[in-house]
Amino acid sequence: MRTDEEVKDCTLLGNQGVKYPTDYAPEVLETFINKHPGNEYLVTFNCPEFTSLCPITGQPDFARIIINYIPRERMVESKSLKLYLFSFRNHGDFHEDCVNVIMKDLVKLMDPRYIEVIGMFTPRGGISIYPFANYGDAEHQELARQRMLQAFSNYNMVK
Repeated sequence: MRTDEEVKDCTLLGNQGVKYPTDYAPEVLETFINKHPGNEYLVTFNCPEFTSLCPITGQPDFARIIINYIPRERMVESKSLKLYLFSFRNHGDFHEDCVNVIMKDLVKLMDPRYIEVIGMFTPRGGISIYPFANYGDAEHQELARQRMLQAFSNYNMVK
């Protein structure tokens, strides 16, 4: 069981009065303490309803965002992550930029051992875009390289 001290920074979870941000809002991200920092384990988030706007046309873009990370001392709280991802709804940026911004914001927030963010954007104009961004600390550089190479081969085989 978590103590009140361990979850004191999680103000959004269970809060019925939470307002959804209408603009890009990295400040809504919250963390909690990883109770298992000695274990290397994977946490995966799947956001199948991500939306952002094309910075030129203002038309909506839709994607599935997948976030995989190996935590260190802090972990991202899921409701705050949901609100953060929702804040892109009116944000005008290219697909590649959205994925890199998400990754960089989460690295800054948590200082994970390893993280990757995958965007699987639905086609517009007959083209799908699948940006992949990752980061590994000094001990996870080889994993970062391997996952990048794997992403090249995986996306070439997407049906």
